[in-house]
Amino acid sequence: IGILATLGFSQYTKMIEKGRSAESKIVLGQVRTAQEAYNQEYGAYVTDISLLAVSAPTSCAQATHYFSYAATGTVATATRCTVSGKTPIGPAAYTVTLTYSTSAWGGTAGYY
Repeated sequence: IGILATLGFSQYTKMIEKGRSAESKIVLGQVRTAQEAYNQEYGAYVTDISLLAVSAPTSCAQATHYFSYAATGTVATATRCTVSGKTPIGPAAYTVTLTYSTSAWGGTAGYY
């Protein structure tokens, strides 16, 4: 029973973390939509996502999100926060990325 409980707990913690990674997919999708709108208007993407009308914190200081967000060129990245009481269950830190032009997800295997 102890072995089964250990295996079950490890799978449980991984599923919790995968659920938290859903936040990154939602926010990155919103960033992509805002970036495409900005690109249509001004002919370029922004690298400072705080200029977009999206709730995407650029640091881990906010208590409302499990990720910090950044954009470079045509890729937006969500990095899992490891401070402010948001220690990940499982890997120490991981990332989720979204490339606007191809709508391709990437990042740390198992979390995107």
